[in-house]
Amino acid sequence: MAFVRPSTSPRRDHLRATLLSAVDLLYRRRADLIGDGTIGDYVALHWLEWNGGALRLTVTGQNVCDQLKAESRELQEQ
Repeated sequence: MAFVRPSTSPRRDHLRATLLSAVDLLYRRRADLIGDGTIGDYVALHWLEWNGGALRLTVTGQNVCDQLKAESRELQEQ
């Protein structure tokens, strides 16, 4: 059975679609390439948070990443 996401805004869809690449930039210590506005949006969604002057992925953000990875695997299996 396929998972159907509820309708969301185009901006939120864009942020969701680019979250994995943003997280990759965080792990490579290149958050400067993400952009201040985008970081602010991720923080507002509670997908990223500031911790001692550094950005980190929240539990919610990790869950979204896990969903994206699962969706990608499903597409590859089709």
